[in-house]
Amino acid sequence: MTVLFTIPYTLHGPDNRRNPLRLFDAPFEASPKMKAIHQETRDFLGRAVSGAHHQALWPCLWAPLIAFATISFSLAYLNADEWLADYFYGLQGNRWALRRHFITDDLIHDLGRVTSILAWLCAFSAWIVARAWKPWSHLHPPLGRLLIATLLATLLVAWIKSWTNMDCPWDLHRYGGSRPFIGLFSQRPEGLPQGRCFPAGHASGGYAWMSLYFFFVSVKPRWRWLGLAIGVIAGLVFGVAQQLRGAHFLSHDLWTIAVCWITALTVHLIAQRHPAQERGATSGEEPWASGADR
Repeated sequence: MTVLFTIPYTLHGPDNRRNPLRLFDAPFEASPKMKAIHQETRDFLGRAVSGAHHQALWPCLWAPLIAFATISFSLAYLNADEWLADYFYGLQGNRWALRRHFITDDLIHDLGRVTSILAWLCAFSAWIVARAWKPWSHLHPPLGRLLIATLLATLLVAWIKSWTNMDCPWDLHRYGGSRPFIGLFSQRPEGLPQGRCFPAGHASGGYAWMSLYFFFVSVKPRWRWLGLAIGVIAGLVFGVAQQLRGAHFLSHDLWTIAVCWITALTVHLIAQRHPAQERGATSGEEPWASGADR
């Protein structure tokens, strides 16, 4: 029995230039042997396209890692944590006057946390709609990755905070608190209350949205830098506000950035290693073509 392969476009249509695999979907009747050759060719090109995509993402890993390592060593060498905290503390009259301020506490901390949660719930609602509504079906896998990456990043930061046992600046003798500074790898004295300030938890509610970069890479690539800017700006607002309150050092925010970015990149790479699942979720549309030129 012969099999008829069809697509809604001609061999030389615009989608063929966008996705080379469609060249092998032109209408023709094939014997079982030709069908096998057809499928092997598609699989080979699929692996080639996927491999090129992974290679293009490597700078998203090594460039941020180099920047993170450079900044981390610079902060440690220059004692930038203490210098910046001293400056903020002195600017407020040698006290954390902004700790309970309406803008930093009620607006940025409390309302900011609620805003981040509502944004996640909106993305979740969009994911449900995309699952049921065909015009949005191409958004379903990218929205799923966005939801996983943002949630996982914030949970990872919270989990790391639970065992690093680091104090906030406002807890330390240097800044009017009652505890000595204990380094990350130093032995903590018995009886000293547990610290839960490293990395920066509240800032993760902003930096987790750097995963919008990878969402737009899949949906509308020319908007990817806008997506990254949204996450960076939200994280900076949350993070700087917390530093002004005495809740965190600068390095706490830096580690939160690293956790959130690596989490988003990892989720994206894992999903891209299974393009067949992506095609099924988008009703037959290849992930590297869906929404690429929208």
